[in-house]
Amino acid sequence: MKIGFIGVGSMAKAMIKGFVNSKNINSNDILIHSKHADNYINFAKEYGLTAMNSNEELVKNSDCIVLSVNPNQVIDVLKDIRDLLSVGNKILLSIVWNYSLNRLEELTDYDLPIFRMVPNVNVEVNAGSLLYAYNENVSEETLNDILSNFKLLGEMINLTENKLNTAGALVGCTPAYAYLFADTFSRIAVKYGLSKSESNKMIAQSIKGSMDMISKSDSNPTDLMDEVCSPGGSTIKGLLALKENGFENAIDKCFDATQDN
Repeated sequence: MKIGFIGVGSMAKAMIKGFVNSKNINSNDILIHSKHADNYINFAKEYGLTAMNSNEELVKNSDCIVLSVNPNQVIDVLKDIRDLLSVGNKILLSIVWNYSLNRLEELTDYDLPIFRMVPNVNVEVNAGSLLYAYNENVSEETLNDILSNFKLLGEMINLTENKLNTAGALVGCTPAYAYLFADTFSRIAVKYGLSKSESNKMIAQSIKGSMDMISKSDSNPTDLMDEVCSPGGSTIKGLLALKENGFENAIDKCFDATQDN
């Protein structure tokens, strides 16, 4: 499958790097185009991708077209390529926030197979979460083709479309919060004598292992916390300190803020 990216912003670059890192897709089968020539041409050279001269040329030569432009560019971009999308069994896959499947059909073709996908930046290291929904035009064969390629980037999670925005905020924003959590603990450890590099390595491994426990264990996070907390130990004292200082309320307000848009 040849995968074409229209728009080469941060998320598109993360996905492309993940595909290249997987070594299961030929880098020259990844086609890219953006309105910023210096950005996409240099990126294509660095990763061995195929740079195209226009969106139209990209669509003609791609099987799956990943729409990854800014939301305010979607209408103009799809207007230019809508006729080409209807020729040759093309698949449209949008990672643009808040453009529904129905709206994408209105802007293209009601017979076109269309996916909406919400990935997070961890796709760059093939450990991403990729939420997806699709319209009724997607055949079982097409679905299997998409899954077999995009699962190289991480875990594919199928949701009904009405859950994508909420779930997208959960998986899309969480990496930044995890970085903040790790950086905060790492810097505090420096205060007590560890180097920043030592702290970073230890907190990264600790978080990674803890997340593996959640995904692989039959226990829920509350039970896993209980297993770590010895009576009168430092862990339970630390957890209580987080609660007493508003940790849970801060998380609640944080998530509420992601839903305001």
